[in-house]
Amino acid sequence: MIQVIRSDERHHLDAGWLSTYWHFSFDDYYDPDNISFGPLRVFNDDVIQPSGGFPMHPHREMEIVTYVIDGALKHRDDMGNEGVIRPGEVQRMSAGTGVRHSELNPSKIDPVHLIQLWIQPAVKGISPSWEQKSYSEEKRIGQLLPIAVPAGKNSNGAVSIQQDATIYTSLLEPGQGVTHSLRSGRRAYIFVIDGKLNVNGSPRTFSANGQTLGKGDQARISAESELKLAAADAKTAVDFLLLDLPH
Repeated sequence: MIQVIRSDERHHLDAGWLSTYWHFSFDDYYDPDNISFGPLRVFNDDVIQPSGGFPMHPHREMEIVTYVIDGALKHRDDMGNEGVIRPGEVQRMSAGTGVRHSELNPSKIDPVHLIQLWIQPAVKGISPSWEQKSYSEEKRIGQLLPIAVPAGKNSNGAVSIQQDATIYTSLLEPGQGVTHSLRSGRRAYIFVIDGKLNVNGSPRTFSANGQTLGKGDQARISAESELKLAAADAKTAVDFLLLDLPH
């Protein structure tokens, strides 16, 4: 089953310094039918204006992954970690038993556009930790590149999270496609950052179950064994994230 939620169906908040789309219930937005998707609890699509951001605040028992699309975001926490994340980098913070951190746009000129995901951990009570890694933009062209993998797996440059979940980034040029197998009991979540993506259908003649996702669209997928993903526009590449999640 492929459930498509269009960009304009997302909950939107414009606070001036922050323009954000919340894919799930968050803060003062509450929908009892839209709390989470498996262990994926938060998926926020944020644009933070220059010098804006979130001052020191606490987290507990959550795996927080930050992916910057454009601009830069500065992280500082009470563990002594500090770093600036830019496109081509991914950051993970395991909140564990408790951590405080801030996230600020260090630029006085440019906004920062980012995706932040919160994933519920498989094991609670761990010590908080943080890591940031770089990935090759070239390696995600025409394929699914893992940028976050379950702890204990060979990361190959990806960050490690305390959950049996993998986050992939991909850029498909016109005419390119990839296939992703879903094991029994698994589900998938797709978000299109830019371009058009066809899911389980020919780019020109869509099957009955096929779906085309545009910029800002998401797909929540379950009970599918295979995903055939292809750039749906003959002239434009598609940039997207894919999450492989347990039920």
